[in-house]
Amino acid sequence: QVQLVESGGGLVQPGGSLRLSCAASGSAFSSYAMGWYRQAPGKQRELVAAISSGVSRGSTNYADSVKGRFTISRDNAKNTVYLQMNSLKPEDTAVYYCNAARGSYSAWGQGTQVTVSS
Repeated sequence: QVQLVESGGGLVQPGGSLRLSCAASGSAFSSYAMGWYRQAPGKQRELVAAISSGVSRGSTNYADSVKGRFTISRDNAKNTVYLQMNSLKPEDTAVYYCNAARGSYSAWGQGTQVTVSS
């Protein structure tokens, strides 16, 4: 099993940047596919970005709404996955959740609030 703790959220002006981190405890971090999801008030949770498992750099995929602005990466030596968010927009405001998945197993963090507002 793995436990996840997100950090790095906050209030930022439109056009600004934030970097979210998700620290994982437990073993075999590299064997988990990792993802960032978000949920805005009154909306369903949606996938923002994902990165595959493995010891190499990993393949990535992104929601259309964040392509070219967000970058997901992982550091297996630090058991951490990151989400670099640039050119933030008010519509990016949401609680951002980290997810780890392996086979039928899935774990979630507690979420971190990101608010984009002037």
